[in-house]
Amino acid sequence: MRIGIPKEVKVREYRVGAQPAGVRQLVQAGHQVVVESGAGLGSGFPDADYERAGGVLVDDVAAVWACEMVAKVKEPVGDEIGRLRPGLILYTYLHLAANRDLTRALLDREVRAIAYETVRDRNGGLPLLRPMSEIAGRMSVQVGASCLQRENGGKGVLLSGVPGTRKGRVTIIGGGTVGAAAARMAIGHGAEVTVLDVNADRMAYLEDVFDNRIETLHSNPETIEDCCMRADLLIGAVLVPGRAAPKLVDEALIASMAPGSVVVDVAVDQGGCIETCRPTTHDAPTFSVHDVVHYCVANMPGAVPRTSTYALTNVTLRPALEIANRGVAEVARHSPLIAAGVNTWDGRCVEPGVADAHGLEAIELASLL
Repeated sequence: MRIGIPKEVKVREYRVGAQPAGVRQLVQAGHQVVVESGAGLGSGFPDADYERAGGVLVDDVAAVWACEMVAKVKEPVGDEIGRLRPGLILYTYLHLAANRDLTRALLDREVRAIAYETVRDRNGGLPLLRPMSEIAGRMSVQVGASCLQRENGGKGVLLSGVPGTRKGRVTIIGGGTVGAAAARMAIGHGAEVTVLDVNADRMAYLEDVFDNRIETLHSNPETIEDCCMRADLLIGAVLVPGRAAPKLVDEALIASMAPGSVVVDVAVDQGGCIETCRPTTHDAPTFSVHDVVHYCVANMPGAVPRTSTYALTNVTLRPALEIANRGVAEVARHSPLIAAGVNTWDGRCVEPGVADAHGLEAIELASLL
């Protein structure tokens, strides 16, 4: 199979769909990997590394998109939409429940789109989403602490405090991978940390693993309201796999927060769980609503591309090899965990969460094979 690795074009997206070691494994398995010149530079991988790995370097992006499968990091944007075509295997993050236009484009152009974020493991987990969730969770506290500085519009609170002053209060809505990673970083900063979730077992696990250094509360409108009003830093960490994130914090609640408080919505690529949030970029990462600073960058891990690319490609390579070795239809028939990643297939929507979000009919993938 011919596999294309294009240079990412999303604003300040420095990650790349395959590191040189992954290209080497694909080539050794008998496949041709076409890499756009400069694709890996943002992650610290020069073209020479890909050439040594056996990749074919090209300057023509059209040659990359002409491959049978294109492996990326972020969803197609801009001119990339026009390069979609029937039968193309697109292997990347998509987050289609929050993107009607891209969903329509993938369906109209009959793309076989496999979304990293809906591929499952045997325990129902999301192995291709997990590493980026861990990075984004850690970064949410890092960027939140920066936004709390007065020169960045924040209220001027140091999360750790100092003797004789109160610690910063961090509220995390969602106790999954993102929430746990954010809690770990917030504890490291010395903050007072509260995690809200609806799963009692998950809350017990978090209290145990963090040795009771956090407070856990059942997530409901009352506890969300109380914690948001007290928070210096509010982190949205809600995920419903394949579906748009539920809006758990409305604008009225944001308006009730103290001026200079900070919101970081890690769920923004799935529509966000905070009503006042909208996707931003690394060029203009923040905006203010009711004097509350909002940081809503949809590709947060792109700011640390070296770490992110290694973490991502460590988990995306094996499914890519399966698809290349056996063909996407064969894999979809016999590998239900990878098949769960298929969102569109030959003009049909096969991911129920995406279909529900956009009022489409969800077709069973098996019926199309």
